[in-house]
Amino acid sequence: MDELNDNEIVESQEGFVEEIPGVITTTSMAINDFLKKTVAQDVINWGRKNSLWFLTQPMGCCGVEMIATGCAHYDTDRFGIIPRNSPRAADVMIISGYVTRKYLPALKTLWEQMAAPKWVICMGDCSISGGPFYESYSTVQNIDKMFPIDVFIPGCPPRPEALLQGFLELQKKIMAKKDNATDY
Repeated sequence: MDELNDNEIVESQEGFVEEIPGVITTTSMAINDFLKKTVAQDVINWGRKNSLWFLTQPMGCCGVEMIATGCAHYDTDRFGIIPRNSPRAADVMIISGYVTRKYLPALKTLWEQMAAPKWVICMGDCSISGGPFYESYSTVQNIDKMFPIDVFIPGCPPRPEALLQGFLELQKKIMAKKDNATDY
């Protein structure tokens, strides 16, 4: 084998890579930085905002309103908002009710199984502040410290129209690059 010239690839233990003449090499970090600086990120965000698939794991009375939002009467499909049963096919988690200490590990597992980018909507007074179960021994407080909440929807329980408005607010945040899902 020939000796390496100064401008051929040499990979050290630190992972430093030199250039090869006539060959374009890149890293995923360089691609990510390139996309941030071009309109390609805007096109990607347009696609993301128009295909928000939410995970259906209803909790408490807010879960009934969440399911009603996904039904035909409110027609969320026109906004690209579709209910999904699998966390691997969903990109929006709706925390729709109080979270008990017993349910928190399962909720974290669902969150970890979702593919990135992913968003969280916190729906109802129970999920936001504990509601009537505030300072209960079994209810988790400050859910926003455990999940990166993008949109809070107050109410007890909030109407399906409020959840639909929350989705529209999330779409605005995605297009403005102010959501918690991606590092812009």
